[in-house]
Amino acid sequence: MSGADAGGDEEERFAHLRAAPRDSMFLLASIRRAGGAEVPIKVRNLSQGGMMAECAISFSREEAILIELRGIGEVSGRVAWTAGGKIGVAFDREIDPKLARKPVTGNPQPQLVKASKSMWRPGLR
Repeated sequence: MSGADAGGDEEERFAHLRAAPRDSMFLLASIRRAGGAEVPIKVRNLSQGGMMAECAISFSREEAILIELRGIGEVSGRVAWTAGGKIGVAFDREIDPKLARKPVTGNPQPQLVKASKSMWRPGLR
């Protein structure tokens, strides 16, 4: 059994414990132990009560952690499971996962400029 298969099996094992459906996504975030340095993670799914992420460092089950999520801020939680470079996290409080999908800035999207005759260079058609 490969590490990827083990991670999928572990996630399926805990699926029945979830109260809320998870939203599949790809989101960069950071995680840290209390008093530790921030480590980048890739969030693969997110719900009101937890998440699953790919992480380059190892954690122990039930270890207290802090996660910095874009659009939400810092969320405390505990490691529910670990397997093959992935971790499952149970948050200490519910979040609104839709906030992580919203654009971070309120700036309007850039508008494309339509080319005009005055923008054309001689010799190009």
